[in-house]
Amino acid sequence: MALPHGKIPLEILKQVIFKNLGAKRSEVVLGPSAGIDGAVIDFGNKSLIVSMDPITGALERVGWLAVNINANDVATFGVQPEYLLSCIMLPENAERITVETISMQMGKAAKDLEIAIIGGHCEVTPGLSNPIVVGCTMGTTEKGNYVTAAGARHGDKLILTKSAGIEGTAILASDKIRRLEKTMSHNTLLSAQQFFDQVSVVKEAVVAFKTGGVHAMHDPTEGGIAGGIHEMADASNLGVKVFEEKIKIKPETREICNFFKIDPLQLISSGALLIAVKPDAVDNIIETLKQNEIHASVVGEFLKEPDKRILVKKNGKPQALPRPVSDHLWLALSQR
Repeated sequence: MALPHGKIPLEILKQVIFKNLGAKRSEVVLGPSAGIDGAVIDFGNKSLIVSMDPITGALERVGWLAVNINANDVATFGVQPEYLLSCIMLPENAERITVETISMQMGKAAKDLEIAIIGGHCEVTPGLSNPIVVGCTMGTTEKGNYVTAAGARHGDKLILTKSAGIEGTAILASDKIRRLEKTMSHNTLLSAQQFFDQVSVVKEAVVAFKTGGVHAMHDPTEGGIAGGIHEMADASNLGVKVFEEKIKIKPETREICNFFKIDPLQLISSGALLIAVKPDAVDNIIETLKQNEIHASVVGEFLKEPDKRILVKKNGKPQALPRPVSDHLWLALSQR
């Protein structure tokens, strides 16, 4: 049976990947775990946060995304990303201009985030139709001064920054513009393409962590808001109740999702941030984020029972929170 596009299913991750992890080393205090997008390595009085991600579903701004998406994973630990290695794989017949474009995008994005690109690899790879960029980002902090996606607690409130489907909206508005421009206005498509500028969560993650009261953070990438919430609940061994009406969906996202008949809650959502917060810290964090021009709102709360994953619809009726089999970006990209 063929695997779906995107992340491999959780059961294969546990049954195959996690059983083949090489040697055990005492300084690795956090290794591969479901729902956690980075590792922690302790050296003396410092902790090194390391994460890796590929950019595979985008054509536009692939280098820019490679830096920002990888930086986001380190930032969700509450740690400023500092270093990046990359592997750039180019399709056959790629030209110099492709290398220049990707490299310039990466250089600017890294400079904006104060990240040093310290090495990597670049090659022409047989069989590719589009460039793929894999990044590995690192950041350092005082030993133990971080959070993970596994730290949510029963009773914590779930905060969401920005809106659903940010990255997916930008990708589809760029890569599927010829189809979308038949029914959507030029201004709406231009606005949707500019969602790329919202993809970084570095600022809000570091600000929220420093404000205090944060138990866990996670950025909802593949699988969107719904997938990200499941991953956070999985990692924390908790249930969750989410209120659909509290999740912000911008008009551009809704219009594109309606066109492709996909669910905005299951569309890749890099640029949004999920934050588990102790109840008495919620107002302070939301106000601090607001002062930093970042929209945030409470969209749910964590429950004690891990098997309770509830989405309360706008009409007040509860249903199971959908767990994406594959990100709905792939469903849209496959449409002709």
